[in-house]
Amino acid sequence: DGCIKAVGQADVIRNQFSDATFERIIDCSGKCVLPGLVDAHTHPVWAGDRVHEFAMKLAGASYMEIHQAGGGIHFTVEHTRKATEDELFTAFQHRLERMLRAGSTLVECKSGYGLNLETELKMLRVIERAKKSMDVGISSTYCGAHAVPKGKTATEATDDIINNHLPKLKELKLRGEIHVNNIDVFCEKGVFDLESTRRILQAGKDIGLQINFHGDELHPMKSAELGAELGARAISHLEEVSDEGIVAMARAKCAAVLLPTTAYMLRLKQPQARKMLEEGVIVALGSDFNPNAYCFSMPMVMHLACVNMKMSMNEALAAATINAAYALGKSDTHGSLEVGKQGDLLIINSSRWEHLIYQFGGHEALINYVIVKGKVIYQNERCETMSSY
Repeated sequence: DGCIKAVGQADVIRNQFSDATFERIIDCSGKCVLPGLVDAHTHPVWAGDRVHEFAMKLAGASYMEIHQAGGGIHFTVEHTRKATEDELFTAFQHRLERMLRAGSTLVECKSGYGLNLETELKMLRVIERAKKSMDVGISSTYCGAHAVPKGKTATEATDDIINNHLPKLKELKLRGEIHVNNIDVFCEKGVFDLESTRRILQAGKDIGLQINFHGDELHPMKSAELGAELGARAISHLEEVSDEGIVAMARAKCAAVLLPTTAYMLRLKQPQARKMLEEGVIVALGSDFNPNAYCFSMPMVMHLACVNMKMSMNEALAAATINAAYALGKSDTHGSLEVGKQGDLLIINSSRWEHLIYQFGGHEALINYVIVKGKVIYQNERCETMSSY
């Protein structure tokens, strides 16, 4: 059934399964077996290349300056609206395959580059198709409140989402056509304020979606306090979170999804991972893969978290497995090697698991096998001919 039947000492397991037959046995001598990695925050469905904006950023333009000059989210929205469902699906499929080869076996995937009902549904259908046709696990997120659409005020956009988008999602869910797991809002100055965010998240919660939103990224917004109050499952970014917000999240068992690639690429202040951990917040990690932070690799994310956010390697591994699974409401089935959990695992070509984090950008020659539901879905031939170091 794709679930783990036993974990323990080799001789004990050999005795326990002495009469069993296996389709395949993998010799892991000198290697490490780890849980499949969980990427708790991505924006992987979009069209339109934004490589030119990287040059603008390097020349000193801020995120909001690029946004106001017609770049950023609005540039991607324009191209995503024009793209066909098949074009979006093909690009999305390639991106998921690259994530898989970097060890991610469960990925949170957001809509949010439509900003109108038609395109948001197109993106969610693309995610639904991948759920059914691909091996990688997917937690889907409706993020229609990713930016205020051109020609609308934030209040008008909020009303549209609550009165039109969410009822449609509920109807499609009842018909079994689209199953969305989470609701997201970009709670930010000049985007959706605290009151609009509250209204949208509550309306999403009312139709059975988990709250998992962007908060306190560029300005302190009291997003963490709001999330704790609404019973949010997770809040992402949190570069500008208040001390009170951290305490509230710890108390509410609301996960903090930290995104070291974003702070790195945008040269922002790093999220306070150490303070969160000391206060007892459940800290998870995500790649924030999107046209603005083009990173598929959770091993690189863990490395950045250790170096820039001062996390230990153990903390980073937990944040990219069991805690990231918790942030998606899936820690009962994913994120660790335990009996009864889904058989999602990595085998790495090293006797020490720390190499997965230590070798910055080295995962391509280090991840030997990626296994989902007990089935090998990626085997890296290069590992067979290379020593582990």
